[in-house]
Amino acid sequence: MNAIPVGALLLCRAGPSAVRSPAQLLRERQLLVPAGDEWSVLVPEGAPWREDEPVDRVLGGWAAALAVAVGSGRPVLALWWDADGAGFTLASGFRRPVGYIWLADGTPVGEDEAMLTFAERLGLDPVLDVQDLEPLTLPDPDADSRARLAGLAAVLSRAGLDLPRGLTLGAPGARLLAAAREAGAERVEWVGWRDAVRTELHSVEESLDHWLREPGDRTGPRLLGAVQLAAGVPLVAWGLRRGGAGWTVAGAVLIAQGALTLAYGLRRTGGGRAGLAEVAGEG
Repeated sequence: MNAIPVGALLLCRAGPSAVRSPAQLLRERQLLVPAGDEWSVLVPEGAPWREDEPVDRVLGGWAAALAVAVGSGRPVLALWWDADGAGFTLASGFRRPVGYIWLADGTPVGEDEAMLTFAERLGLDPVLDVQDLEPLTLPDPDADSRARLAGLAAVLSRAGLDLPRGLTLGAPGARLLAAAREAGAERVEWVGWRDAVRTELHSVEESLDHWLREPGDRTGPRLLGAVQLAAGVPLVAWGLRRGGAGWTVAGAVLIAQGALTLAYGLRRTGGGRAGLAEVAGEG
């Protein structure tokens, strides 16, 4: 059996317009392309895992950061593969990420409960889809890690995922990039903190609307900002201590969003009507 080349994708349960600005905060060049009515896919142009840390750890951190930045109800699925095997990490808001791994020969090394949680958080059919996911957790001498990924993609296709032609799970990174460009992907890249934050602020402000139940109730944004800061600081510390670039980015995104959300809540409490972009501009 030939070793699977290194590759990775980020699948977001949201359209490109909702993914574009949060993806900029990852500070990594990526290609963004629609992958169905309710899905988008990000294809990394670089490969930071070559020097910093394993691909699964980098992608897990990115997924966690994106899931928080994109907003609740829009989970992010990181898919990766290399010579040692393949797997996924599913992140959804502030929930603990769930993942599964297969060795190169297809041997499952995850927990059955993880696959059930995966199906629940993605809103998959609790009967039909779970039945099709179950074989992925069982030994199968005829299924290597590439076949496991194909089985996973088949189940996701029933949930609306429609990967562009050529974006095949298990393919080399160069082939994925070529397929994304052929599908008309747009490049998402770091544009500096000021422009990235200004763009993201509009998205954050919209996501805060549901917190503002009454004109005088401003505790929602402040609570959310405090939670984001409380979660982001230890993530950055842990990432720096472990040399984990992916989790350091995730923590940095949480801290940035927490600070901005707190500023928004405090400004609203003070009676001002300025939006987040105006708050940021004052800094």
